[in-house]
Amino acid sequence: MVLSPSAPATCDFASDWAADALTVVLIFGLFASYIPQHLRIIRAGTSIGFSPWFLLLGSTSSAAAMLNIITMQGPVLRCCLEVSFGKCAEITSGVLQVGSQWFLFSVILVLYMVYYPPNLKYLELEINMHDSRPVQRVQSDIKSDEWRLSIVVSWAVAIHLAFITFTTFFLLFTTGHSPDSSGQRPRQIELWATFLGVSSGVLAAIQYAPQLQRTYRLKLVGALSIPMMVIQSPGGVVMAISIAMKPGTNWTSWMMYAVSAVMQSCLLLMCIMWKIRQRRLHIDDFGRPLSLPLSPGECTLSAENDGGEFENEVVDVRVVEESVEVGEATPLLKPPVKVTHKGGILGWLEHLRS
Repeated sequence: MVLSPSAPATCDFASDWAADALTVVLIFGLFASYIPQHLRIIRAGTSIGFSPWFLLLGSTSSAAAMLNIITMQGPVLRCCLEVSFGKCAEITSGVLQVGSQWFLFSVILVLYMVYYPPNLKYLELEINMHDSRPVQRVQSDIKSDEWRLSIVVSWAVAIHLAFITFTTFFLLFTTGHSPDSSGQRPRQIELWATFLGVSSGVLAAIQYAPQLQRTYRLKLVGALSIPMMVIQSPGGVVMAISIAMKPGTNWTSWMMYAVSAVMQSCLLLMCIMWKIRQRRLHIDDFGRPLSLPLSPGECTLSAENDGGEFENEVVDVRVVEESVEVGEATPLLKPPVKVTHKGGILGWLEHLRS
């Protein structure tokens, strides 16, 4: 969509059907790519394999990108008060597109917290009775390092979203300028939009570093969805082009999506490599032997020791965690125990109590 040259300072917009059609396709593509990842976590009953740092950087990056395009298109969005509903949907398609991406990624963070492996939330203490009795293992109320980090990540994402949302709308409501995208924007709007765009791009650039490191150490696909990455890797480039075509946007609006596409392609290649390795070792994406049936919620890790031998790890989800620190590549987990993962309202209440 482009602004009508005959009325550059009004809400008279000429339709760009090619750009509109591309936006619709991209929005449907976003849902088609993210839903398999959401369903994969729910069906597996575990979010093991995700790095909390990856989710933190991804959530904040997508939120900054969403608020960037709202800042850039603020005057254009005000035109919804003067045009029809159809025209309003057309001129806000860029915001809907970027907002959909933020929402769908944020759902992954929510599912990560809800389906975080119970055995990894708290530490387990070993008590030596100093007699003939075996060592007693007692569940403690001490949160594990990664579970504490995950909680901090959730709060950081919420606070970051609240801050940039408040600042964005405060500037938009206190600063008025023409909907003409070729016009000069107020300096504070330009500076804030640039900050959001650059921070989004930087966060996106480093977002995949912790996830690449975690996936490399686990040597497993885990809860990551390969179909999602297959769709999103080339889709990120197309999305960047689509946003660049929107009125009122500049390089700060589409940079994050171009960077994410490159980094996600690297993660995709690594997951394909581990997928081939898993088939050779006859294990599934969570390191479980293909001949061993396990119920949802039972978590498994695998690693290679220093000697190069492969070992399977099966997590007993009723046992909370060892008293010693357990790394991502730590082998020697316990036999599985069947656990039913509650869903619906009961599941949410159980999650809030923990």
